[in-house]
Amino acid sequence: MRASNHVEEKVIAAIEPAAAELGYRLVRVRLSGLRRKRLQIMAERDDGVMLLEDCEKLSRAISPILDAADPIDAHYDLEVSSPGIDRPLVRLEDFARFEGYEAKLETAQMIEGRKRFKGVLSGVDGERVKIAAAEGEAAIPFSWLVDAKLVLTDRLIEEDLKRAKALEAEDNAKRKEP
Repeated sequence: MRASNHVEEKVIAAIEPAAAELGYRLVRVRLSGLRRKRLQIMAERDDGVMLLEDCEKLSRAISPILDAADPIDAHYDLEVSSPGIDRPLVRLEDFARFEGYEAKLETAQMIEGRKRFKGVLSGVDGERVKIAAAEGEAAIPFSWLVDAKLVLTDRLIEEDLKRAKALEAEDNAKRKEP
């Protein structure tokens, strides 16, 4: 995961071990706001799920760590959330995991006269992310990406609803067990 500034790097260094110990991986850490700061922590379990209970559990675990490390020299609001279905893509493995889904990518450097790409992810080749756009397929160096996220499509919504129903059924079955 990449940080966009030194403060975010300090936050990641402070909380990532505790998050991993609880079975969560950080997706994104962002500090925003001018007058009132907001520290957004996006995380997910290894199975890609992040329920409200998970957000609460992670928030309770990292709050004292952040208080002790004090990486932000101002008052801030802590927000722990799931990445959502139109999630940011932050690791090379995310691009392989979501191959076949539509995404928007933005690069730091021009590639064939542009910095923005929208199309279907077509895998990973070494350290390059492949995307099939209307203009043809592009292989973008992962290190050049400044922003990448899934596009909210009917297919993505449908598959997320199926996954949520399966989790709910699994949870209900566990509650009925003696």
